[in-house]
Amino acid sequence: MDIAQRVQSILLRPREEWVRIKAEPTTPAELFTSYVMILAAFPAGFQFLGNVLVGRRLPLVGVFRWPIGRALGYAIVSYILWIAAVYLFALIINELAPSFSSAKNMTNALKLAVYSMTPGWVAGVLSIVPGLWLLGVLASLYGIYILYLGFDAPMMETPKDKVGSYLGVSILVVLGLFVVVNWFLKVIFAVRYGHL
Repeated sequence: MDIAQRVQSILLRPREEWVRIKAEPTTPAELFTSYVMILAAFPAGFQFLGNVLVGRRLPLVGVFRWPIGRALGYAIVSYILWIAAVYLFALIINELAPSFSSAKNMTNALKLAVYSMTPGWVAGVLSIVPGLWLLGVLASLYGIYILYLGFDAPMMETPKDKVGSYLGVSILVVLGLFVVVNWFLKVIFAVRYGHL
């Protein structure tokens, strides 16, 4: 799989790309090593650069830049947690399948989770400028549309009348994972650096 071509196709022609993805033989290990581990590094890496080089403007303080060690620690922990969250998202999609008259298939659930995260990961390059986080959120919303098209493909053999409800529950799951990961990061770094 050519990662640049896959990213471009899933972002620009997601409906057609889901057909290729569904037919493509792959393993979870291949998805993680050739796609997830590369793209998930974008937000972590660019956030590191933003925290160290660009900094944040704080009232009465001016520009605050993180110490390199703290920024690197945050980037590494964030990277690991988001990789784990993608796997957990896929696991939940797979376990929910029977509830929506769908076929359990962990590889296809993982494809759904992984490829729907692509817009958010690509928008991670915007993390170099801390004030552009809203654009990353908008890109992640496009990921919900990509997830919908994946369910509609149908990656999990979901009947058309169940796609909306399966998608709705999946959105709640990913929002929950987002809240938990961000809370966990805040707790780790607040406790570690005495800001809790």
